[in-house]
Amino acid sequence: MDFFGIVYNLAAFVVAIGVLVTVHEFGHFWVARKMGVRVLRFSVGFGKPLWTRQSAPGETEYVIASVPLGGYVKMLDEREGEVAPDELDLAFNRKSVWRRIAIVAAGPVFNFLFAIIAYYLMFLVGVGGIKPVIGEIDNPSPAYTAGIQQRDLILSVNGIETMSWEKARFTMLDEAVGAEQIVLQVQGADLQIRDKVVDIRGLEPLQSDQIDLMRDLGLSSWRPAIAPTIAEVLPDGAAQQAGIEAEDTILELDGIPIESARQWVQLIRDNAERQMPLKVLRNSSEIDLLLTPRLRSEGDESYGYIGVRNRVDIPDSVRREMTVVERYGPVEGMIEALDKTWRMTWLTLRVLGKLVTGEASVRNLSGPITIAQYAGITARIGLEPFLAFLAIISISLGVLNLLPVPMLDGGHLFYYLVEVVKGSPVSEQTEIIGQKIGIMLLFCLMSIAIYNDLLRLVE
Repeated sequence: MDFFGIVYNLAAFVVAIGVLVTVHEFGHFWVARKMGVRVLRFSVGFGKPLWTRQSAPGETEYVIASVPLGGYVKMLDEREGEVAPDELDLAFNRKSVWRRIAIVAAGPVFNFLFAIIAYYLMFLVGVGGIKPVIGEIDNPSPAYTAGIQQRDLILSVNGIETMSWEKARFTMLDEAVGAEQIVLQVQGADLQIRDKVVDIRGLEPLQSDQIDLMRDLGLSSWRPAIAPTIAEVLPDGAAQQAGIEAEDTILELDGIPIESARQWVQLIRDNAERQMPLKVLRNSSEIDLLLTPRLRSEGDESYGYIGVRNRVDIPDSVRREMTVVERYGPVEGMIEALDKTWRMTWLTLRVLGKLVTGEASVRNLSGPITIAQYAGITARIGLEPFLAFLAIISISLGVLNLLPVPMLDGGHLFYYLVEVVKGSPVSEQTEIIGQKIGIMLLFCLMSIAIYNDLLRLVE
């Protein structure tokens, strides 16, 4: 990635984290104020303050700090310093346990509310997507065994309507975790509607470092036939070495007539380091070349690569036929937003549970580098994908902060629930021990996530 790409990803990451941290901390801030607690500082980021504002002495100080990887709300509290007698009723520690629970829980709750609002706005405006029409099916595969056919349109997964490939993929993954089968309702090319029961026993999509249930099921999305025409030849690649030029149309490879860009790409991928005769059409003349795809590896996968970009020219009529817009009215949109947030939350919890039990690979954990990459990618595509990205990360932050781990909101909530049961706060010594355990757990989790990020960069 070039320098400007890195800067763009970093900027998108800072914006994303800044928005979500502000939402989270505003939850604590707003509820604390409502519960009669004096808030001393509202900080987005840690470290040296870059900007501060305080409307009057004794009012909240607002801060934007130099390290944009979190934030905090500092409240008046006798455990953190001396409190004037006339302000004791404004101290956090003097409030009832239920008020303290409300203040601490408000941060994660506001993260979930942000996701609901984001999805609601998207559904009101309309979410663009591609119809879930099935393309080539691997044989053998669970989808092939179930009798699913090419050009089938997926109508629903386990009774949940799927208007687009994005929703179909997510719903299949959501319904597959911990299940033995999923039921796809499909409409065939003959317009008949059928239920296809897909046996998913033996599939372990969460054990892979990259979750791809579609691949495991043997499914692919249908794509219109695209002429195999070269748009760009990358420097120092196998294509340039073979003499391929931009605007060449591929006629034959290894004696096989090439009818589509998809067929051309697949033959390249399947024939790494094998010299093959190639025939191209250039300026109305047929040219014979020799092509040897180079071997490229990503994780456990190896394939042939030649360094070209193919021209993608899809007729407008096909684009209109395959495009779908998922749009709802005010009431239906809120129902869908609530359902989407709940399903994403529940899926996140189940995946975390399987990480703990070893049923899911820790390679699925992502750190700040991967998040920054996806922030940049979605921001480049447009506001809608970036908003969807923010919603997913906001849900993840909400779930993570509710885990009963000391140092997180969930750890404090756990202490308060213990206080409700035993009638008195946990001891200061217990909190200190819990804090040390929490720091160690978070350090280990972040180390694994960053290690995974670095592995993805070098693979």
